[in-house]
Amino acid sequence: MARIDYYDDPEAPQANSLVPSVTAAVRNDEGQLLLIHKIDNDRWALPGGAMNLGESIAEAAVREVEEETGVRVEVTGLVGIYTDPNHVMAYDDGEVRQEFSVCFHARVITGAPRQDNVETKAAKWVDVTDVPALDIHPSMRRRIDAALRANSGPEIS
Repeated sequence: MARIDYYDDPEAPQANSLVPSVTAAVRNDEGQLLLIHKIDNDRWALPGGAMNLGESIAEAAVREVEEETGVRVEVTGLVGIYTDPNHVMAYDDGEVRQEFSVCFHARVITGAPRQDNVETKAAKWVDVTDVPALDIHPSMRRRIDAALRANSGPEIS
């Protein structure tokens, strides 16, 4: 399903749903960051997605990372909570979601990155020095920047 992100855009459609979602900032032993190239908006992002009934928000992060990348992780901390009503995502089925996302730090347990060809067309370890050159939505870049800052507490917005 195609998606258009609107961020601080006065022309954005009105939100009609709110879905708890997660992202995870996963670093390997070399300090590289696990990123996905999303099919729905053709941008790079942290792996993540919607929380399902019957799971905790941390369990959702573990599941989503493994589904989208093939990498099994363990949640180790909180990057931040993102609930900006000025960020909405419009889907081609008419749903317009207001942002509600919890971003976690996570560590690798097992697995190697691979795309799932459903939500991701690529999944790979990226050197943090290469991240600024990638096409990343501003709201996702905010999460990545927060995750990469050393010794900072959780970000709440």
